[in-house]
Amino acid sequence: VQLQASGGGSVQTGGSLRLSCAASGIPSGRFVMAWFRQAPEKEREFVAAIRWNGGTTYYTDSAKGRFTISRDNAKNTIYLQMNSLKPEDTAVYYCAAQAGLITSSTSNPRYYNNWGQGTQVTVSS
Repeated sequence: VQLQASGGGSVQTGGSLRLSCAASGIPSGRFVMAWFRQAPEKEREFVAAIRWNGGTTYYTDSAKGRFTISRDNAKNTIYLQMNSLKPEDTAVYYCAAQAGLITSSTSNPRYYNNWGQGTQVTVSS
């Protein structure tokens, strides 16, 4: 599986960005794709996940109500629409993919074997 993230940039507080993650080589069957982020000197943290087949979603509390994860199976792409951005959302955002279902392990970065290269999101106050 290869993942290519894009769409990062710099916005002011309250602004919006949409991240994209183009995937190739996704096998048929159960697969989960997710967004993580990592701020300087902090651990990589979970943001949101989506089942490739079925579309079930899962968000961290800080993302609920502001971020929306979605997928376009025809384009083999997932998206992260981020609204009402805050300075604390500043980080490098990574997409990740792993065979399986959404479980309690979905938010653990160690669960994923496939990672994109990351895209920088900067929110200024």
